[in-house]
Amino acid sequence: MKEIVITAKPRDKLGKEHAKKLRRKGIIPAVVYGAETPSLPLEVDAKSFHALLRSGLGENVIITLNIDDQKNGDKKVLIRELQRDPVWGEILHVDFQQISLSKKLTIKVPIHLVGIPIGVQQDGGILQHVLRELEVECLPTEIPEKIEVDVANLKIGDSIHVGDVKLEKVQILTDPQGSIVSVVPPTVFKEPEVAPAAAVEEPEVITEKKEGVEKEEAEKGKEAKAEKKEEPPKGAKEERSAETKSPGKEEKKKEGK
Repeated sequence: MKEIVITAKPRDKLGKEHAKKLRRKGIIPAVVYGAETPSLPLEVDAKSFHALLRSGLGENVIITLNIDDQKNGDKKVLIRELQRDPVWGEILHVDFQQISLSKKLTIKVPIHLVGIPIGVQQDGGILQHVLRELEVECLPTEIPEKIEVDVANLKIGDSIHVGDVKLEKVQILTDPQGSIVSVVPPTVFKEPEVAPAAAVEEPEVITEKKEGVEKEEAEKGKEAKAEKKEEPPKGAKEERSAETKSPGKEEKKKEGK
């Protein structure tokens, strides 16, 4: 396990306002505590601490806090908690835990997957990464930076459980039945089946009534035509009336003569 050194100094003032002033100056408020020593507020240089996080060593690296104070001296610590701004992600506060290099401690170590499963490459399976870290117990000097799990030989339906992982000088405390990673069949998306459209029944056409109406109208038309034919023309009526009237006049004339 690698070890780095960070310079710190005691923090005389506490409170949110003082902490804000420190952050504006490039200083991160911190605290160190341990089972055998009381908690001690500290000030840590922000640039040095950010360089540690960017180094890729992780948060489980052993840190030597070089405290600028003859009373406290150097302390071996681990990062226990980082408080970040929920919006910007800026580090607001750091909690350090003092450790003893001769005593075992409990800590969580990240899992790193190695390789590409056969079931993914050849059969189109999907890799499911369930557990991202394991809880272990070991000496501070034996803390692994990461736990590597080889997944290259996994086929569809295969999985690796916590009990399959073997580490030297490290006791795994996580449930051995827990699944770390598995390869599942590819997801097949089926298009929703569309039910066939119900046949639309055409409305029944009632022709009998219509035909009866048409016949009745046709008969009425014939009768009207017949009546027109029987009725004499207007001129004929006048001639007939003249004929009926003329004989009477001639008779009167004869009588007069």
